[in-house]
Amino acid sequence: MTSTLYTDSQKDAISAPEQNLQIIAGAGSGKTQVMAARVAELLSRPPNTPASIVAFTFTDKAAAELKDRIYRLVREVHGEITGMAEMFVGTMHAYALNILQSQLYRFLKFSVLTDVQTRLFIDRNSNRSGLTGVLIRSGPSAGQKLRRGIDSRLYIQLLGILREDDVQWGAVPSEVVNALAAYRQLLEQHRYLDYSEILLAAVEALEGDLPQDEPLRSFVKQHVRHVIVDEFQDVNPLQERLIRALHDLGAVISVVGDDDQTIFQWRGSDIDGIITFGDRYDDVYRVTLDDNFRSSPGVVEIGRRVAQRNDPFRLDKHMVAAGHLGFDRGDILALDFADPAEEAAWIAEQIKELRGVTFQDAPGAEPRGLSWSDCAVLLRSVARSAEPIVEAFKKAGIPHIVGGLNNLFEAPEITCAAMIFEYVAGAVPSTDVVDAWLAADLGVDKSVLENAIRVLDEARDFSKGERWGSYNIQRTFLSFLEAIDFREEIVPPSSSGEPRGEVVLYNLGKFSQLISDFEQINFQSDPAGKYESFVWWLRRDAPDFYEEGGADAGYATPDAVQLLTVHRAKGLQWPVVFVPALQRNRFPSRRQGGRNVWHVLPREAVAKPDRYDGGEADETRLFYVAATRSQKYLYFTFAPGDSSQYRRPSPLFTAVTSYPPVLTKPVKREMERALPVPLRETPEVTLSFSELKYLFECPYQFKLRFLYGFNPPIHEALGYGKSVHDCMAEVHKRAMAGELADSGEAAALVDQHLHVPFAYPVLREDLRRAAVKAVTRYLDANQDQLPRTEYAEKEIELVVSPGITVNGRIDLIRRLDTDEISIVDFKSTERAQDEDVTRQQLHVYAMGYQELTGSSADLIEVLNLDERGKSTREIIDAGLLGETTEMIRGAGEAIRSNDLPRVNNWCDTCERCDLAGICRTRGS
Repeated sequence: MTSTLYTDSQKDAISAPEQNLQIIAGAGSGKTQVMAARVAELLSRPPNTPASIVAFTFTDKAAAELKDRIYRLVREVHGEITGMAEMFVGTMHAYALNILQSQLYRFLKFSVLTDVQTRLFIDRNSNRSGLTGVLIRSGPSAGQKLRRGIDSRLYIQLLGILREDDVQWGAVPSEVVNALAAYRQLLEQHRYLDYSEILLAAVEALEGDLPQDEPLRSFVKQHVRHVIVDEFQDVNPLQERLIRALHDLGAVISVVGDDDQTIFQWRGSDIDGIITFGDRYDDVYRVTLDDNFRSSPGVVEIGRRVAQRNDPFRLDKHMVAAGHLGFDRGDILALDFADPAEEAAWIAEQIKELRGVTFQDAPGAEPRGLSWSDCAVLLRSVARSAEPIVEAFKKAGIPHIVGGLNNLFEAPEITCAAMIFEYVAGAVPSTDVVDAWLAADLGVDKSVLENAIRVLDEARDFSKGERWGSYNIQRTFLSFLEAIDFREEIVPPSSSGEPRGEVVLYNLGKFSQLISDFEQINFQSDPAGKYESFVWWLRRDAPDFYEEGGADAGYATPDAVQLLTVHRAKGLQWPVVFVPALQRNRFPSRRQGGRNVWHVLPREAVAKPDRYDGGEADETRLFYVAATRSQKYLYFTFAPGDSSQYRRPSPLFTAVTSYPPVLTKPVKREMERALPVPLRETPEVTLSFSELKYLFECPYQFKLRFLYGFNPPIHEALGYGKSVHDCMAEVHKRAMAGELADSGEAAALVDQHLHVPFAYPVLREDLRRAAVKAVTRYLDANQDQLPRTEYAEKEIELVVSPGITVNGRIDLIRRLDTDEISIVDFKSTERAQDEDVTRQQLHVYAMGYQELTGSSADLIEVLNLDERGKSTREIIDAGLLGETTEMIRGAGEAIRSNDLPRVNNWCDTCERCDLAGICRTRGS
């Protein structure tokens, strides 16, 4: 299917009138293309502009794909349209955070907690977060209170339900209400937002009538005309409230989804949302996309029959195979085996047999031979069912990637890394550290390891003073790697000759991220206690949170079979799909025992609580998603498990054996073959300004930071530069509204925005004084320039070439008294960088400004906010604009091809780099 060839139903969806729209899009129906074409169509209808359109996706990856399609189609249909950067395409959480921080100044200082950090935050504050005040009301522990660590996961689920679901507050126990209030107050005190709080804060501001939130409501009323929601079937009640609030403020709502693919009820999504959309919104125009362009007629027939198992509790639709792939008898099998080992061995053998079979990816495409990466194994639970398949793949020499398995701690290099801190905490002797590193075979000599122990001895010298930064876990980790001269090229290959260096660095980078998660919450702990707590966390909780590094990293997709859960496979497709381990009580999954949220929250407190438990209809929808990932070859298999619970076949497996396209015995057939060639899709590369800065300075530093994932140590003054920058943002946004600040407000501005969470008390006061001086100095020197503010904190996006995008924010755009337009970047000590890189970055801003407005800026300025700091101003260099464009294009291609070398010699960039120690010997 191309952008110029649409079915009648697709044309109907694209050209629908500007009223609430519901698009029911079955599997493989081309919904991303239709959504992109719909946006292009809306932009042809005045007064719609890019800034008036908001498109929600459920993942960043889906957002990148949709945005790329939109840009390509808009160029195809309209040529260049200015202001495309003002169109929001992304997740609801990203949008909510964006409007909070761009319209309500008080949210500028808030940072976002990841799921792991949220768990750490609650465990560190188990009393103040409300956890230990919640009473267990039923079950064996009735009458007791929740306990730190043991019940933290349950408490997080409780907090999520209370904020994101349709709650009947009269049925919620008072101590649970108080616990939620305590947790929200704790978040506010620490200037944190977790994922639920981001959405709730935005919804409360949009729904409410507080004067302080009026700028946000006014912004939405004035600018947002259309909201498009992808995967609407997975929306939960709080997300529905966000959509409804945008609608009530004037936006037309278009939803795209498929009730047959509702698979996240256990996270609170409500299938009734998509089924009853036409009843809850006025004047709904409905279109059904029921042509499947992905799969063969056989696979489409399987999907149709599986979905119909949920009749009549689904929207009426009849999927039709409309693609180029044919169905041949033997493409779809349902087989049973004596045991999981035999089942796994057959899967491995079948993959090897299919490798090299010809496959045509699209109409008119040159056929190619199937390769490893064309195959996927989809499991209800990777943790419970993947092991025999992984062993069979290893035995057969089949390259594979396991996703959704939190197995980082099974990697030998992670055992080594954890052992470093076991020693610092006094739990093991130094010989255990040396032995662990030697056993991992990472290319480090014993004598080097023994000498490096001194770094760990320094780290556990807790007599150095009271400053928290002296006991920095990340610095200890990086210093030890530097002391052993660790580089990716010293790691010897595997026994089969495969390079290991990158895999090891990905895993150690993931460990660096793990340290950052812990220190974000525990940086200010007592030094000795901090290391002991870290080791305790490494042993008990951390292994449950982290996958192997590289499982989802980088831009180049390896040629390997993927093993992953059905949930993670949503939205993906492969020519060959295996759905094994179809045991009763495994798929459909059996309800798990143990303490759950209903032991502390009465079921009647939540509308439709059964969603969280799962049921046969939910599992059927999940099975439908699994089957419809296949383009042509689809294999269902069963083998009895060891436990009596898993010895019988799944009723889903039994059902598919009766479907007409299915054979229950494999057939020998001759198939045309060709050289195996993996499908190489060109990945979208999106770079922020800060990422681009590192890429320009040193490609290898970019790789260490953003692909491998290494983080620098936390600096105690971290946040100072951003705080001053946030003061500037408020000053200039107020100026745009006609409200001019003066230097008498400097102290109030700093007190509103200063957030330096890792500073010890004396340093914090020093930083406050410095910030007040900086803001005062700026306002005194630039008072007459404030009315000339054109934009502040303006988002720009620059598509350099197809699939290579740079985005970010320009600090300030102002019109000088000469009527020239100047682009300003604020600079402070914390934001210092090489002057040439700054010039290149500012020229990227200039290109973004031109894309945004259709006109050219005249000057670029670096305005240094430090006392006696050097500021610069120069005319935009047309030659440098072209040169920078080519540099970005080349950088994007280098990322795609993983060509990210070190700089040739030690330089100023190396001097400033926190990761230089794992790159090269200092000074060389």
